Amino acid sequence: MEHLTKLRWSWMNALHLKRLKALEERFGTIDASLKALTPDLLMELGLKEETALLTMNRLEEFDASAYEAELTKRHLRLIAIDEDEYPSLLKQVPDAPVFLYVRGNLKILGDPCVALVGTREMSEYGRRVVAHFIPPLVAAGIVTVSGLAYGVDAEVARETLRIGGPTVAVLGHGLGMIYPKAHAKLADEIVQAGGLLLSEFPLDTQPDQYTFPARNRIIAGLSLGTVVVEAAEGSGSLITADLALDYNRDVFAVPGQLFDPNYRGCHQLISRGQAKLITDAAEILTELGVVAPKLPLGDRPSFVAGSEEEGKIFGSLSTMPQSLDDLVVKSKLDAAAANATLTILELKGVVRNVGGGQWVRT
Repeated sequence: MEHLTKLRWSWMNALHLKRLKALEERFGTIDASLKALTPDLLMELGLKEETALLTMNRLEEFDASAYEAELTKRHLRLIAIDEDEYPSLLKQVPDAPVFLYVRGNLKILGDPCVALVGTREMSEYGRRVVAHFIPPLVAAGIVTVSGLAYGVDAEVARETLRIGGPTVAVLGHGLGMIYPKAHAKLADEIVQAGGLLLSEFPLDTQPDQYTFPARNRIIAGLSLGTVVVEAAEGSGSLITADLALDYNRDVFAVPGQLFDPNYRGCHQLISRGQAKLITDAAEILTELGVVAPKLPLGDRPSFVAGSEEEGKIFGSLSTMPQSLDDLVVKSKLDAAAANATLTILELKGVVRNVGGGQWVRT
């Protein structure tokens, strides 16, 4: 996909995977489809007439140079689903977004990610739950994912930052703003600490009743598992849990007091067999197959690669066990070079063979 095509289609905010595939089948490439774009074609793709006309007007008013300059000013990048940088785990879900706007360290999505979601009206018990789960998850190399909303989302980000871990905030609006405004500073702190802000929406998109459920599918799609920390009956975080189940990902729920309405959603997930009851982070790591490093996060020596090959292999590894074949694909080294480099890194004590030809960082 050409860069200008990417900018234009993302600005229109009208392209999902099904429409992308339909256009590619009809025109050969998504680039060629722009030359034939009309309101009628958009209506054939499923847009209502009024929406199709508004979309065409939006495209006609689009200034690519000005938009590009605004992205640069805000330190944002736009990536499409056909690019190597696009998160591999998210790409696997059937309704993955075609475009992602990102600010921060995209590479952290190569490490195992776990979503922690819950109510905006977080209780003190919920706050203690976050403080109980986050440190051992981060120490095991987990990247936390949340939505930057009030309550559990913001607490997950703050607790992750407090102990020096990376976190991802997926936003239900364009990155031309931060909602709620009170979390603008927190968003900056996430990026400054090596984390990531992410949205599928063009810069000027305002939050509404549709953008947040759309945001939830990205949270679930990025993550190996989703932890429902605190959720009332009908809570929006249950949408994220349902999506995670649809994507064949693990769902975990924290139990609360029997009569606490803030935990009815959690208890429903558990009683229906849709979520695993958890009381400890170790249970999450075991279910996901993550191998915790031997040293706590702050005690691990920093690694300096002795060669380009060492850097590529070490950068491809995480606490999630991977085979030599996986590492060959990720590092783009041949099997012999990858195998020899693993041996060197094992002697240096920075990687470990956990059995069955599976490797992790230590």
